[in-house]
Amino acid sequence: MQISGFKNLMDVDVHFGPFTCIAGINGVGKSNLFDAIRFLGDLMHMPLVEAAKSVRSEGQKNSDIRDLFHKVGDEYELKMRFVIDMIIPEHGSDDLGQIATARITTVRYELILSYRQSDIFHPQGLLEITKEELHPIPLVEARKVMRFAPAYNLSAQDQRILRKKELEWQNSVIKGRRTVPFISTTEGEERIINFHQDSGGQPVKIRASTLPKTVLSTANALENPTASLVKKEMRSWQMLQLEPSALRKSDEFYTIPNARLGADGSHLPATLYRLKLEEQQSQADGDVYQRLANKLSGLVDNVASITVEKDDKREMLTLMLKSRDGTVFPARSLSDGTLRFLGLSVLELDYKSGGVICLEEPENGIHPEKIKQILDLLQEICTDIRYPVGDDNPLRQVIINSHSPSVVQLVPEDSLLMAQSKRNRNSKGDFYDQVVYSPLRNTWRTRIEGTERNSASLDKLIAYLTASPRQYESDHLLSDIVRSRRVIEREDVKQLQIDFGS
Repeated sequence: MQISGFKNLMDVDVHFGPFTCIAGINGVGKSNLFDAIRFLGDLMHMPLVEAAKSVRSEGQKNSDIRDLFHKVGDEYELKMRFVIDMIIPEHGSDDLGQIATARITTVRYELILSYRQSDIFHPQGLLEITKEELHPIPLVEARKVMRFAPAYNLSAQDQRILRKKELEWQNSVIKGRRTVPFISTTEGEERIINFHQDSGGQPVKIRASTLPKTVLSTANALENPTASLVKKEMRSWQMLQLEPSALRKSDEFYTIPNARLGADGSHLPATLYRLKLEEQQSQADGDVYQRLANKLSGLVDNVASITVEKDDKREMLTLMLKSRDGTVFPARSLSDGTLRFLGLSVLELDYKSGGVICLEEPENGIHPEKIKQILDLLQEICTDIRYPVGDDNPLRQVIINSHSPSVVQLVPEDSLLMAQSKRNRNSKGDFYDQVVYSPLRNTWRTRIEGTERNSASLDKLIAYLTASPRQYESDHLLSDIVRSRRVIEREDVKQLQIDFGS
């Protein structure tokens, strides 16, 4: 993902894996990256101005749209650029339920927005599309950047095993071929956005200056099936903010058929009940309620079973938890931490919940001894590159940010990005603070980028590594060759801890 000109994000080029943890001090710009992701998702179902309002600086609805643009001193850049490489599902449906099949599942979306001066009807100013393009990503390029397996030194045999697993996963998500764009931009007397049909023929030509929304947001399965799946993918991007009040609520019957866990944790009982009905319909082995209880019992003490109580008279669904002593508690009686684990566990079980999930400071409200468990749960939500993508391994990506030393120490080393402020100078010679996202040395990001130059130096980790003397146990999932080391398990990190007497 490349971003330039959005808030304090200038010349950002970051690779996200299945699970990514962005660590940095408060105010460095971690949340701005999430704002950019949310902004792009909002553009798939909102007009340009409305999407801008949804991420406006400090939440002020009356503030200037220019607050979204990079600012140096009193001057704004007045142009922002986004480039997003995506994997989309091969099959899906559009907003009207029409079936769509992608011509290719690896695509690159580029969007450049400029500020247009305010007028009598838009006193806050307008956003104008300077460029909008959607291109296929060739097979060779896609394989090169999708190298998420641990990059540290392994035996030749282990490297072969990991590479085989990686190729199997890649083959399950890279589908189709195409060379011509789906959306392109041409310059002339006026700027034109060309919307190409998947089946070929003459593209639909649209004047960019009159567009109130992105061209991609208008895609449908009949004429633009691939673009419609890209649109649906971007709309699914969630900023997860689990609210105990939403997690505690009961649901009405009518919410069951299309129930999904909301970004705030709403529709928890309806989502779980839908999973139960789908399980019964498919006659699958096992019991989703029991699987959830088994998972939760490893995270929260004193859990015997979980069910959804169906009140036919009131037409309401209520989640119920039974403790080991037989006491039954409705969701409204559960603690905030238990509810958060419940919400994430249901999300992990729901194979229909795909896309990108962003979560700020997941350790908030969690007992320190449970931080490892919630990090493990978040990684279980992600697609597992050890196995091909399918109903039991959906294509999902989790991005979290944190400034907690406990989180930084416990995440896999390949997942960590250090957000740091760097002093820079623009073309006019003015200084500004630029946020840089740096991986650790000798991890998969530095391997695909072909350089260690932009990696984070270990001295930047000192504050995180020396914050607590506690030693954490490392769990061994299946075998060492399929488990990424945690940051505190790296040999260079261990030496750094010794050097600093931790």
